[in-house]
Amino acid sequence: MVHGACKAIWRNGKAPLAGVIGMTLLLTPVGYFTGSMISAWIYAYPVQAVLKNQLHYYEAILSVSAVAATIGAWSMWNRARISELQAAAEAEKARSAAIERQAVQSQLQMLQAQIEPHMLFNTLANLQGLIALDPDRAQHMLAQLITYLRATLQASRAARTTLAQEFSLIRAYLELLAIRMGKRLQYEISLPEGLESAVIAPMLIQPLVENAIKHGLEPAISGGTLKISATSEQEQLIIRICDTGLGLPENPADIPGPDAQGLHVGNANLRERLQALYGDAASFRLYANQPAGAISELRLPLTYQPDTIETP
Repeated sequence: MVHGACKAIWRNGKAPLAGVIGMTLLLTPVGYFTGSMISAWIYAYPVQAVLKNQLHYYEAILSVSAVAATIGAWSMWNRARISELQAAAEAEKARSAAIERQAVQSQLQMLQAQIEPHMLFNTLANLQGLIALDPDRAQHMLAQLITYLRATLQASRAARTTLAQEFSLIRAYLELLAIRMGKRLQYEISLPEGLESAVIAPMLIQPLVENAIKHGLEPAISGGTLKISATSEQEQLIIRICDTGLGLPENPADIPGPDAQGLHVGNANLRERLQALYGDAASFRLYANQPAGAISELRLPLTYQPDTIETP
């Protein structure tokens, strides 16, 4: 009766606390006496006798009803208020999550915009020189460039990708670099069959591979070897990028200015993406390789599931 009266009076609006208490004080005695009459009729008690007996104690009945009504109204209003606050909190949480996803996607697009032109222009310059000197290598380079661009386009359109798709992109990227660097670049990619369908966010591995090339192998006179591997351990996906290049300097100031800034900003951006995508369930570590070089290690949860995955 109280709910019905509040809805009838305030319709879609929220009933104030005073109104709820007033309605409860008014309708609780009515409900009590009405319920008593219905019970007497159902169980074949003399209705007049029951009514006369209750009217004899009406003061006590009204007093108890008033106390119960006030407590009940306060409880009902608080429950409604808590429900409203919870709904508002959930809406704010969803809005924050949407903003965070948009920020992560924007960061990914900025990252792709930084990587692709630099690599694309170098590749096209090399391709232009190879067309006249070595047509077979030029054709191979063009095929790898097409594979790389197709994989990059798919990654830019999807919020999630599989490890097999990401490794395919990395393989095409390294094939392009291997044509340019020649014997100075050797690489190995290890992806167990059981992890090919593991789901990750796109563009997590390529920046680390690019850093290993740019800061480790390319500056080294003899180049080196790059190993990219994926393993699983205790519901975690572990991705390692190991190079045998120059390694990590003891003093970060030893890295040339623009390169140092790019390396630090890139690692910071990667950690921010990991925190936004996985929370505390993911981690990134950069440490020295033995006897030379550096290792980038990503640890991601294997239980990470995509909203949608675009297939080739």
